Amino acid sequence: MTTDPDKQELLIVTGMSGAGRSTVANALEDLGWYVVDNLPPQILRPLVELVERAGTTLPKIAAVVDIRGRDLFGDFRETVQALQSGIQVRVVFLEARDDVLVRRFESVRRPHPLQGEGTLLDGIAAERARLLPVRESSDIVIDTSDLNVHQLATSTTELFAAEGTAGVQVTVMSFGFKYGLPTDVDMVADARFLPNPFWIPELRGHTGQDSEVRDFVLSQPGASDFIDRYAAALEPVLSGYQRENKRHATIGIGCTGGKHRSVAMARELASRLEKLPGVVVKIKHRDLGRE
Repeated sequence: MTTDPDKQELLIVTGMSGAGRSTVANALEDLGWYVVDNLPPQILRPLVELVERAGTTLPKIAAVVDIRGRDLFGDFRETVQALQSGIQVRVVFLEARDDVLVRRFESVRRPHPLQGEGTLLDGIAAERARLLPVRESSDIVIDTSDLNVHQLATSTTELFAAEGTAGVQVTVMSFGFKYGLPTDVDMVADARFLPNPFWIPELRGHTGQDSEVRDFVLSQPGASDFIDRYAAALEPVLSGYQRENKRHATIGIGCTGGKHRSVAMARELASRLEKLPGVVVKIKHRDLGRE
């Protein structure tokens, strides 16, 4: 759906219980957003009407809604579309791995809201199933599994503090397949078609950030051709994101350990994408230093 960037905005913050909604809400407040926490879904429509009447006299508004607002989650797509009238509505979905959520609930000694007479995992599984349509409809998905509260607050600030500076903010993320696919990426590319510098003794101790490894990786047959074609394929995608007001995109590039090939290729791809109009690029190396 195409939206008008000049419209007043409502941001719906939702996702898995224990994934960090309160941390995101606090970070948004620090950025000047007016945050309504634990908002009953029935109040969303009156809130939208208030925002429409107030126009630009109100700051950007974020509504934090959790699984207890069951009426909202029943027909989520329809609900958001109905709210899209004179204002712009976006959805941020927070998630985390099951083991992380269990640990967080146990640390505060609180039951899961859907746990009932079952276990914590039973409640998490029920919530994850119920929220699947919401996740699929969300504009931004943030996996908080490996983030502490300070890192999550920083990520929120990076996402929303400078939104006016670009049509779309792109994160190019390197990662290692042996540590699992990242869940918060929009597109994934595989750099394992290239020879692995790990097997070259003089390169093993270096990373894709070092010129020795970068030059080796980019000189391999197919490396430059892949970057050229992938960057060219992404250009109309990112232009489309800007037209549809999708302001954030994460592109993952993986290799075996996330140390050599993916790091070098991510840096090279980022250097191509940052030349595109209306695009701001940052690089994240998820697994660098993890070995």
